Order: sequence, then C-alpha cells, then structure tokens
Amino acid sequence: MKSSLIRRTFFLSMALLIVFGFTMVTQPGETAVADQTRTVFVHLFEWKWSDIAQECENFLGPKGFSAVQVSPPNEHRLIAGYPWYQRYQPVSYQIESRSGSRAEFADMASRCNAVGVDIYVDAVINHMSGVDPSGVGINGSTFSYYDYPGTYAHWDFHHCGLNGNDDIVNYQNRWEVQNCELVNLSDLDTGSSYVRGKVVAYMNDLISLGVDGFRIDAAKHMDTNDINAIVSQLNGNPYIFQEVIDQGGEPITTSEYFQNGDVTEFKYSLDLSRIFYAASGEKLAWLNGTNAFGEGWGHMTSDKAVIFVDNHDNQRGHGGGGHIITHKDGFLYDLTNVFMLAWPYGYPKVMSSYDFTDTNAGPPADANGHTDDIYVNGTPNCFNEWKCEHRWLPITNMVEFRNVTSSDFYVSNWWDNGSNQIAFGRGDKGFVVINKDGGALNTTLQTGLAAGVYCNVIDGELTAGGTSCTGSTITVNSNGTATFSVASWNAVAIHIGDKIAAQTITTNFNVNATTYWGQNVYVVGNIAQLGNWSTSQAVPLSAAGYPIWSGTVQLPPSTAIEFKYIKIDGGNVVWESGSNRVLTTPASGSVNLNHTWQ
Repeated sequence: MKSSLIRRTFFLSMALLIVFGFTMVTQPGETAVADQTRTVFVHLFEWKWSDIAQECENFLGPKGFSAVQVSPPNEHRLIAGYPWYQRYQPVSYQIESRSGSRAEFADMASRCNAVGVDIYVDAVINHMSGVDPSGVGINGSTFSYYDYPGTYAHWDFHHCGLNGNDDIVNYQNRWEVQNCELVNLSDLDTGSSYVRGKVVAYMNDLISLGVDGFRIDAAKHMDTNDINAIVSQLNGNPYIFQEVIDQGGEPITTSEYFQNGDVTEFKYSLDLSRIFYAASGEKLAWLNGTNAFGEGWGHMTSDKAVIFVDNHDNQRGHGGGGHIITHKDGFLYDLTNVFMLAWPYGYPKVMSSYDFTDTNAGPPADANGHTDDIYVNGTPNCFNEWKCEHRWLPITNMVEFRNVTSSDFYVSNWWDNGSNQIAFGRGDKGFVVINKDGGALNTTLQTGLAAGVYCNVIDGELTAGGTSCTGSTITVNSNGTATFSVASWNAVAIHIGDKIAAQTITTNFNVNATTYWGQNVYVVGNIAQLGNWSTSQAVPLSAAGYPIWSGTVQLPPSTAIEFKYIKIDGGNVVWESGSNRVLTTPASGSVNLNHTWQ
C-alpha cells in the first residue's frame, strides 16, 4: 500500500519570512502522483463508495486532486429521520455503512488509488453511540449504552461523574473536556491498552483495504498522548490530521497535537469568512502586509495546517461554527475558495456538500434512509440536491492553479486598491486578481509571468489542442505586465499550465548558391529564430540538393521579418548583395521560399 505521508514532502521552514520583499510562507504537504504535484483534497460528504470510485476515475484523478476524505465507514446507529450525525455514532467496527459494503469500500479505495487519489477516512475513535438505552446498527448489530457486544463493555468507557449526566459543560476544564461525554456520546477510555488495541485493529483493517490517511474526529476530546500511542501502532505511514477546534481562550491547544500529524485550522475558516463578508468593514487589502494572512494572523504554522472555507460541521453552525461562507452564498463562495487555493498557506480541503434547510438533515435518500445514487447511467447528478462544489468551474480550475504554482510557495507582485480589489502572483507560475468592490476593476499590473496568452481559469480552460481557451484570455506583455478588466464580484486567474501554445509557421528556405569546398550557406535575420543578425547564430542550410541549399525554421505568425543568406568558410563571412529580403509570415499554415543568391 502506498503511503500518503511518504509521498507528501514538508518544506523545512516553519515560520513566516519576509525575503526580498516577497511574503514567504511554509508549504504544506504535497502529494506527487504520476509526474504531477497534487496539493488539494476534497471531502465528498456522505457520498456512496461506488459513486466516489467513479468520481475518482472520471474527475478527481484527471483534475489533480490529491485525496478524498470519506465519511466514517464503520457500522453506525440508525436514528429516526436518518440525520447526518448518525454516521458519527459507531456501534461496531464492521466496514458497513449507508455509503456501502466492505467490498464496495475496498473497490473504491483500489480504483481511487489507481488514478493517484488517496483515501482519507474520517475516524470516529473518541466515542461510540449516544444516550438511547439500546438500538440496532445499520448492519444489524445490537447494542446498548456502554455495551457493544464483542467490542466494548461498561468498563471501557469514561464515567466522569460530573454535571449529572457525565456531559461536558466547562470547556475551561481540560480533564472534563477529555474525560466527560461530548453531547452524551459514550466516551471511550483511550488511555486503556484494550481500547487502543481495538482502535488500532480497526484502523489497520482500513489500511489493509487501501486507506492512505485518517482524519481523527473529536481529537480535542482525547489526550494527545493517547492518540500518539494509537497512531504509532498503525501499519505503514498513513497521513494523519486531527480535528482540534482551537479558537483561543481554552486550555487545550492545537500545538499539543502536532506530534501526531497535521491539525484542522478553524481560525482560518472564521477569519476568511469574516473578511470576505466584510460585515465589520474589513477589507481584502488587509490580507497582505507585515502580518500576512495565515501565520501572521495567529494561525498555526503552514506545514501543520489543514485549511478550508467551510466543513461539514461549521457550514451547519456546529463544531466551531460562526458566520461561515458556504455554497448558499453563491459566487461569494467561489471568490473565497479562489483566494484559499491561490494563497500560499496550509493544505486545502475543498468541501462538497448536499443541500439542506434543516441542519440535522441527512443526505438525499429514500424513505428508508438509503442514500441516493449520485451517478446515474454514468453521469453525476450534481448542482441540484448534491451541490458538488468541487466541480464548480472556478474551484475546480484553481486546484490546478495551486498544483502548478506549488514550487513558488510565496506571494509576489502584491497589489491592492486599499479596499476590496486585490491581486498577487506566485513567482513566475501564476497570478490572480479578485474584485469584491462594487465597481469594475480596470488596471495594468505586473504579473511576473512570461509573455504570452493565458486562459482565465475562472471562466474557462485550455482546449484539447492547447491552442485556444474555452473562456476569456489575458495577454501578458514582454515586460510581464497585463491589463485586467474584472467585473464587480469576480476574479481572474492565470498560470503557466493554461498558457496557449505559441503558433509557429513552418518556413522552408531554399536558395540556389554555388560554393567551393569548405564553404557553407546560412540564413540570418532580425529575429531570434534567425539569429538576430548574429552570424555566429545563423541557421545552417543543407547542401543535400546542391546547388540548392535548404533548411526549415519555425517562425512566429503574422510577423514582418528581414533576412539574408550568407556564406561562411571558417571565420570568413560573405553576405548577399543588395537590400535585406523581407517576409511577412501568415497567421497560420506554412511558407516555401525559393531564392537565388544575389
């Protein structure tokens, strides 16, 4: 089994640096797959295993996603109304859930891995089911509170004896947070070697099925050393990231968990949503400066941070929720994701949701709680009940932007208007402009990119032949500048991976010229392809058809060119007489030139 952690390379720097006027930040883990760098994963929340397998093959793999976070695969409770949170109430460690069977899970993992997409499992190991005295799991397992036959008994759980019902009340009390119950969920004693053994066996079973990493749910409610004791026994070297909601002011902090792996940075989501909403008069221009967004705003170091605009909890107002931007905010959600995927900080996770009005609602399903298929006759049913935000064009194409620019993990050529129009580059790899002001943005900016025509990946991409774009284009001049016209609440992003291939005109030079032994004929002219009039850089012609000397040169289209033929013998150069020859290349096609030495 391939290891996501081995395949992820951490940069050595762990602090924000200001170097040569660029904002330099650390880079998160990268996954190198099949000759391309993959730096973004997606959470396909509540998708079925069979649908995820098809999405990996049809979309996630080709579009360069590093991994997919899947919902908890273990057997879970059945709760009236089939809410989303029933997945977070385990009743056994059988790999059977409303997303599918063990065999379907293994098939999904194999097919996703085959196209370069890792599987990260949402591992619920802090607790088992809720307070109801008894029930049945989706695979038929019977259980009662603190009694899960064949797995756990009463003595395998914490019984903190506080607050009348063992529930957590005081989040300023570390012991209470980690030894009492989270909303009446039976809290496992993860300090017990028996409990750890059961958890390790479950996670290693998943690794044997092709799992590459784990999100540790509710990590804050377990001592970091308990988690360390568990992950140190896992087979291979799976990628680990932990859910720790740390917004300051509590005794349990994210940094405690760095010893085990990466950690979710909830402050990033809150701060990003706040500044893009601008509800308090905050401006996008504030994102850069001495305290650049990320570590400069008090967030954890970039190499440890898993970041997101929203996740399955806070988009519902749960789990660190606040005024969070979600798919319900339309193009504002696009703009916020564009910034996240362009800005060099953390390991980004893109959310892929389903629609809801009731925050407890489960995924689209039939009356018996059987989750609806997303793929129907080979086509995904996206953008209706299933929101599929990862397929929204600006978000999809910004995944490629982040992959392509990953080697230039710093901000260059920052520009802002002092308000909500901003622009910045990623070295010589990419450039993005975001306009959240009320009026249009029209300006010329230094991009740092090479001259050429680039697709605006916010509204299109390269065609199959690489010679045109499906959407708008941006022309970068020879000095690296480009003129941008960006409508209100819109964006432009360009990068070297979506640069239109330069058109060339195949030009065949043929000249009738007599020479003596040791003397050769060349063509030289006023453009780089013809040596810029330098005889040492002239293009040699072949004497295979003597006295016709021939050669083929790729010249730029629609260009006026001056040139001459020359004869060279050692250091002796003989130029044609008369005026320079003149050629204007066509916009397309090829040119055959037949001349006689003059």
